Amino acid sequence: MSIDAYRWLMTAPKAPFERTPFRADPGTGEVTVAVAGCGVCHTDLGYYHGDVRTNMALPLALGHEVSGRVVAAGAGAQTWLGKSVIVPAVLPCGECDLCRRGLGPICRGQRMPGNDIQGGFASHIVVPARGLCAVDEARLAAAGLTLAEVSVVADALTTPYQAVVRAGVAPGSLAIVVGAGGVGGYCVQVANARGAKVVAIDVDADTLATIGKHGAALTLNARELDPKALKASIGDFAKQNGLPSTEWIVFECSGTAAGQLTAYGLLVHGATLSVVGFTMDKVEIRLSNLMAFDARAIGNWGCPPELYPAALDLVLAGSVQIKPFVEPHPLADINHVFEAVHHRDIKRRAVLVP
Repeated sequence: MSIDAYRWLMTAPKAPFERTPFRADPGTGEVTVAVAGCGVCHTDLGYYHGDVRTNMALPLALGHEVSGRVVAAGAGAQTWLGKSVIVPAVLPCGECDLCRRGLGPICRGQRMPGNDIQGGFASHIVVPARGLCAVDEARLAAAGLTLAEVSVVADALTTPYQAVVRAGVAPGSLAIVVGAGGVGGYCVQVANARGAKVVAIDVDADTLATIGKHGAALTLNARELDPKALKASIGDFAKQNGLPSTEWIVFECSGTAAGQLTAYGLLVHGATLSVVGFTMDKVEIRLSNLMAFDARAIGNWGCPPELYPAALDLVLAGSVQIKPFVEPHPLADINHVFEAVHHRDIKRRAVLVP
């Protein structure tokens, strides 16, 4: 089966995306997914503006938050035909020594749509079948969601989900999320769903007001409180709620130098610092604080495909809300949407729909 498709290619940094036809034919072990929606991530903006290089040479279709339906399958992948799926943002090879030892996020043969292979700002995408996450459309409809909307599960939700799991968040934990918009907003919701009391820190009052209705027990504006006052406010909150003054779990989701400094300044004895956001900016810290507090710092790259079903289940069960945080736009408006997201004229996660 040959499939006529199109994708919007980035030919050079900051150049307008161009609509280009192609044949979306899967090879052995691959499937062709008719894209239902593809979220616009700030990583895409970094690629587009030339701040971060893609692994695959241009021209390239960006987009790594993809949901859709499998419309064609190569040899060995036919069981996926007709299924609704979410495509993991990072696809480990599944065969190397690292993958066999459960270390898929650092698999050196991994492929990321819109970075290592052609991405999801397209009518169709060809991807390895290994690791796809099936979507139960009956449960999806019951949750009042569309297949396009849950495209953001592919990264915006699953990346902080992995971070929360790896950091060991559990009932009785005090979780602190620095940067509560986008990815950070989902981090707040996931940590709350796993039983933590969650403190959200941001510089935007509207963001804090929203996340205060979706899982944050305390919201703090970093524009109004200096680092010492932030830490004191959280300490008071912990004491009032019977939470420990040690072992705080801090998630840096802002992807800014200021946010990273704020997060590092919240280390306490036995703390865990989980870095989720990304920035090319550098910060100056006293690394010995990790030693003095017997604390740990963890990086988080994507999410192993095997964790996707549990993350999606939180959404379908209503424990994590997606609809208030996404808004669909026609894929044909991609150039306008990228500009609007860059200038923060679009506050929610934009999802491009072919």
